[in-house]
Amino acid sequence: MSTGASLDAIRADALVRATLSIGDELMRADYVATVTRAWPIDGLGRALDVVCQRAEQAEVGAREVLVAVVDALNAQGTLELVHRLQELASAESLLALERLVRTPGRVPHRADGLKAAAIRNAQGRPLTLGERKSLARRPDRETMQRLLADPHPDVIRRCLRNPRMTEDDLVPLAAKRPGRAEVLVEIARSKWVHRPRVRLALALNPATPVEIAVRMAGLLLRPELQMVAGSPGVAGALRAICLEHLARRPPARELGRKGGVH
Repeated sequence: MSTGASLDAIRADALVRATLSIGDELMRADYVATVTRAWPIDGLGRALDVVCQRAEQAEVGAREVLVAVVDALNAQGTLELVHRLQELASAESLLALERLVRTPGRVPHRADGLKAAAIRNAQGRPLTLGERKSLARRPDRETMQRLLADPHPDVIRRCLRNPRMTEDDLVPLAAKRPGRAEVLVEIARSKWVHRPRVRLALALNPATPVEIAVRMAGLLLRPELQMVAGSPGVAGALRAICLEHLARRPPARELGRKGGVH
C-alpha cells in the first residue's frame, strides 16, 4: 500500500470510528456535514472513496457510516460540495466515490392533475398555509391523513416531525403515484429515510429526484437492488447504478461467513 493510500485508509478509519461513536442517526449526519466543511476536499473525497468501497463489499461499519454520508449529501445546500467531489472523482478515477455523487441528467417529473383535498375549518373556509403548518404539529389521526395529502413541502416537513407519525402512515405517501418531487425530497431528508420500507418506496417512485435516488441506491440490499434494477418505471440511470452495485456485492454465501449484509 502506498503512503497516499495508507493515509486515505487512516482518514477513512477515523471517519468511521468517530461517526459510529455517535448514537443518534441524525447527529451522525450532522457530524459528517461538519467533516465535509472542515476537511480539504481531496482528503475528504479519497476517504469517502475508501468508505464507499468498503460499504460496497458489505462491511457493516462502513455501511452504517454511508447512511450518514448519504444523509449529509442529500441535505439542502450541498450542490457545490457534490460538484467538487464529482470533479475530484473524475480527475483521480475514484470510482466508488463517483457512484456516490453521480448526478445524471433528468427531465423534471411533472405531477399535472395532482390535487389535494382542501382542509377546511368548522365554518367551511379553506385553511391558509400558516394554519395548516400549525395544525401539522399536533393533528389527530384523521387530520394527519388529510395533511399528508397536502401539496406544500412545509406542511409535510412538520408532519414528518410529529410524534404521532408512523412508518405505516408514510410508506403510502412515499410510494404514491403520481408523486410530488418536493414532497419526496422532504421524506428523503427526514429520519424516516432510515427505514428500509420508506427508502425502497422512494427509490421505486419515478418522482423522486434521480440524484437523490442514486445516492440511496448504495444503501439498498441485494433483493432491493434487483427490484429497482428491474423496475421499468424508474430512471434508466438509477437502474444502471443498481446493476453496478449488484456487480460489486460479494456473493451471499461469502457474506454469510463474514456476518455482513447484502
